[in-house]
Amino acid sequence: MTSSAIKQAAIPALIGFAWTIAAPAQAGIEDYEFQLIQPEIRQSESAEIAVRLVDKRSGKPIPDAVIFASRLDMAPDGMETMKAPIEPLASSQAGIYRFKARLGMEGGWRLSLAAKLQGETGTLQARLIFRAVP
Repeated sequence: MTSSAIKQAAIPALIGFAWTIAAPAQAGIEDYEFQLIQPEIRQSESAEIAVRLVDKRSGKPIPDAVIFASRLDMAPDGMETMKAPIEPLASSQAGIYRFKARLGMEGGWRLSLAAKLQGETGTLQARLIFRAVP
């Protein structure tokens, strides 16, 4: 191969490499996470649980997620079959998602969520642990 042929082959490769570097990084579903607002929640028949959805790279809140599955159980205390009803509540803050739950017992609780995010493929899943306190 002549040096002229090498140069001709190298130019497209360098352009492709430069394009890859200049292109913005694409987010993936693993770049987002749910976070509990409070690690302890007062035990109540109508307790309010709030979570924040953020982009882990920037820390910015993510609004308009579609949470299509939620479950609340006492798995942290070895009682996974001990479930509590949970229902979504309206929230006035972007990226904050609120739920009303019947926390009938104090102790460790697990909130499991599954959500779809606008513009992302895949499902964001989270298992958040908190304590219900008297």
